[in-house]
Amino acid sequence: MSPGPSLALVVRNTVQQGRGAGLATALSHGLGVGLYALATALGLAALVATQQALFNGLTLAGSAYLLWLGAHALRGTGRFEASTDAPVITKRPWGSVRDGLAMALLNPKIAVFFLALFSQFTRPDAGILEVAILAGTATAVDAGWYAAVALVLSGQGLSAWLRRYGVWIERLTGAVLVFLALTTAIRALGG
Repeated sequence: MSPGPSLALVVRNTVQQGRGAGLATALSHGLGVGLYALATALGLAALVATQQALFNGLTLAGSAYLLWLGAHALRGTGRFEASTDAPVITKRPWGSVRDGLAMALLNPKIAVFFLALFSQFTRPDAGILEVAILAGTATAVDAGWYAAVALVLSGQGLSAWLRRYGVWIERLTGAVLVFLALTTAIRALGG
C-alpha cells in the first residue's frame, strides 16, 4: 500500500482512461504479484535474490519501463473532458493489462519481499495447496488494494475533479515515474 510506481500507474490509467482501465491495471498487477509469490513459494526467487547480476538486470529493465511510462505521461496532452464521465484519452484495453503486469514483473523487489515474507511460512515439503494459498493471498490483497484505489478515483465527483486537473496530475505522475526510474537505475548501477 505504500506509494510508488504501481500506485502512480493505477492512478494515471484511472484518471486518463476511466474505471475499466484502472481496474484492468489493478487486476493485472495483482496477477504479476501473484506470479512472483508463486515463484517465491516454489523457491525460484532465491535465484534472483542470490544472483546480483540477474537482480540488477531486472531492476534496470524495470527502470527503463518506468522511464518510458514517465516520458509518455510528461508528453501527454492532458486531453480530459470535465463535462463527461468518459475521458477523451483512450487506448486499447490490453494496454492497461500490459502496464499492470509489466509494472509487477519488472520489479525484482517484489521477489525479494516475498522471499523475506514467505521464508516464515514455506517448507521444503510444502504441498500444492499451501503454495496456492500463499500465492492466492498475495494476488488477492494486491489486486484488491489497487482495484479499491481505481474505484475510489473513478467515483462520480472525484473523477470530474481529477479530469479537470488531469493535465497536471498526468505531468506530476510522469515526473514521479521519471524520478523513480532514475533513482532506481542509479542504485542498481551502484551509485
